Order: sequence, then structure tokens, then C-alpha cells
Amino acid sequence: MRTLSMNHFKDARNQVLHQIQVACEQAQRDPATVQLLAVSKTHPDSALREMYQLGQRAFGENYLQEALDKIEALDDLDIEWHFIGHVQRNKTKLLAEKFDWVHGVDRLIIAERLSSQRLQTQPPLNLCIQVNIDHQDSKDGCQPEDVAQLVEEISQLPQVRLRGIMVIPAPDQITAFTDAKQLFEQVKSHHQQPQDWDTLSMGMSGDLQQAIAAGASIVRIGTALFGARDYAKP
Repeated sequence: MRTLSMNHFKDARNQVLHQIQVACEQAQRDPATVQLLAVSKTHPDSALREMYQLGQRAFGENYLQEALDKIEALDDLDIEWHFIGHVQRNKTKLLAEKFDWVHGVDRLIIAERLSSQRLQTQPPLNLCIQVNIDHQDSKDGCQPEDVAQLVEEISQLPQVRLRGIMVIPAPDQITAFTDAKQLFEQVKSHHQQPQDWDTLSMGMSGDLQQAIAAGASIVRIGTALFGARDYAKP
């Protein structure tokens, strides 16, 4: 795999941060209200270490074993780890113990397992509900009409902190981001702690501007930061 230089990472991160700033200015938003989540799947831990040295603190991973290897290798760094892949029921224990955020919760049983398996010595695990906002047959996520009930149930669990929703709309679904924002606002009243309901995780390298205009608070950026992914490795 081609190793990129520190200058490349610096330029790439600065460019993404500039794009976020411009998008926020156009949407009349404070750039501080949008968090950059560096999606580092398939990239080596050395790349994450260099991004960390440039000031990046939040990293998102899709593959559990790869993420666990990186968490161990980068244990000396104060990284905020986000799991953004599909959550399998038999993998919740490791997610509960090793991550700060889990974005892909789409069933109550998953949230219940994460809550029960989160160590009492750890702070509550931050969760986002994954919503299939544009009803794609090939995508994970609960249906929009099920979110309110799920919010009401998950927000009562003791060792998790329900923060918002995550969506991955199809590229041609231009209204999906605004639909997600409307849903986010509609179900806020169902949260037991509405002040915690503050996260709209949406937008990637190709649609960052549209997501921020619609109200994204976390944008998940991979290719624009790290370059093309190496799918030769799992």
C-alpha cells in the first residue's frame, strides 16, 4: 500500500476543514457545530497516528477486528473511537468495552446488549440510531416510522447515551438529508433526556456541503483525508 506523507495528510485535512468552514458559512452555521470524523477503514495505524499529530482526535472504523488492532496499536493516543459499521449481535461486548461511540444501532436488542455489556467503570456509551432514510433495500437501518418508539425505549437504558441518528442516503436522494433533519427534530420529544439529542451523523467526502446545509453535526470523511481505500485487505 502506498504510504502518504505527513504533508499530504496536512494538506488533505486542511482542505476538508476549509470545505466544512465554507459550507457552514453558506448555511449560516458556526463551524464549531460540525465535527470531522476521520473514517480510517483499510488504512494503516501509521496513517491515523499522523492524522492525530495534525490535531485529529475522532476516528471512525467499519470493521471490528481491524478497529481492535488499531485501538491496541494506538493505545498511547487519546483517540475518540467511533464504530460506524453494521452492528452484529454477537459482537456487542467488544463494541461496548472498546468504543466511545456506536453509530449503527437499528434494533432495541442491540442497544440493550451494549448497555448491559458496558463496564460500570466506563462513561455511558454514545449511540446513534441508524435510519434507512430513503428506504434502500440494500442498506441497514430501521425505518423512519420506527424511530420515535426506538428512541423512547433506548433512552431509558442505563449505560448508554442516545445522541441522535445516522443516515447513509443513496447519492441520488437529494432530499434525504433534509428528511433526516426533519425526522431528527420530530422525535426529539421522545427522548428521556432531550438535551442529549444533539447528533446528526451524515455526509461523506462527496456530499459534505449538502449534509451540512441540512444540519449535519458529524461528517464522516474518509477518501478526502486518506486517499483511496485498499480493499485488498479486509
